[in-house]
Amino acid sequence: MMINLLVTGGAGFIGTNFVHYWMEAYPNDKVVVLDTLTYAGNRANIALVADKPNFYFYHGNICETGLVERLLQEHKIDTLVHFAAESHVDRSIAGPDTFIETNIVGTYSLLKAAKKIWLDDGLNQNRHRFHHVSTDEVFGTLGPNDPPFSEGSSYAPNSPYSASKAASDHLVRAYHQTYGLNVTISNCSNNYGPYHFPEKLIPLVITNILQNRPLPIYGDGQQIRDWLYVADHVHAIDLVIKKGQIGECYNIGGNNQWSNLDVVKFICQRMNEKFASDAHLVEKYPQAKKVRLGQAQDLIAYVSDRAGHDRRYAIDSIKAMCQIGFKQKVTFEAGIQKTINWYLSNDTWWKSVKDGSYQEWTPAQFEAKQVNNGGR
Repeated sequence: MMINLLVTGGAGFIGTNFVHYWMEAYPNDKVVVLDTLTYAGNRANIALVADKPNFYFYHGNICETGLVERLLQEHKIDTLVHFAAESHVDRSIAGPDTFIETNIVGTYSLLKAAKKIWLDDGLNQNRHRFHHVSTDEVFGTLGPNDPPFSEGSSYAPNSPYSASKAASDHLVRAYHQTYGLNVTISNCSNNYGPYHFPEKLIPLVITNILQNRPLPIYGDGQQIRDWLYVADHVHAIDLVIKKGQIGECYNIGGNNQWSNLDVVKFICQRMNEKFASDAHLVEKYPQAKKVRLGQAQDLIAYVSDRAGHDRRYAIDSIKAMCQIGFKQKVTFEAGIQKTINWYLSNDTWWKSVKDGSYQEWTPAQFEAKQVNNGGR
């Protein structure tokens, strides 16, 4: 059965990967993207599918409830996949207002629109799904010997970002319990892969090595994260939408815990090996002095720890594995290599993102800046 999807935040990192995945897996489905194109949203990310007859892009804000209602009506949307969020912890500490507006008020706006069109007006009343993409950070932090977070873990957010996501989770659940909206929620661990905004750890390390810039490590670098390759995540969301039980939450993790310092050292090692085996890279990146010498690790620089920095995250995905058949397909080693290869093949993309020049591109330039998606 064909599906008409509305994907919020579809020009961001995970949303972009989801759009590419869905249009390849289900080429006859209609995909409508709504994105406000903040610093992390980039129309170049979806240029490869922009000319598809069943793809539609709208530049707008999820807080505009009337706009969301119109899109649900006009495109007969039956499935809403909600990625749109402010997600960077440092930014939430420096300026929490935007996080409250987007993550809480924006989610409420979407829920209001979905209730009105699907339930009150009766469009797709019996066949609809509101899927909300959340984070493991809503559960707070783990001690060194604590078991991974499960769907029954208590919420204990420690930053304005995670608190705003926790609030949005509760709103989604409430709209199911109170009004009968068909919802599902997934809480994922740290994603990485193509199109990842370069302020996040893994793409920051890769691109800083290429620019011979310091690789900043917060505190002692022993903060532990569970890393999930983005292609595995978007496939899991597909499974939740198709097989997940209405009203349920599903944890999606990588079963792959690494300290931040070890992640950085591993990337340095892989980058050293890459440059040692490919003379073309040495010519292409003359400024990358340390990695050209096989010494990328010398760029590591320790900086003051982040305020309220959670020490450890880890996700127990057993429910998703047993109930919907989720299984990680990409190992961390393979995923890092795929990610490195993608950034090496798409330097125009990440350079324009890091210097902000992509925000000045005209629509025609966006179409011309199509990126190589082969790294997926």
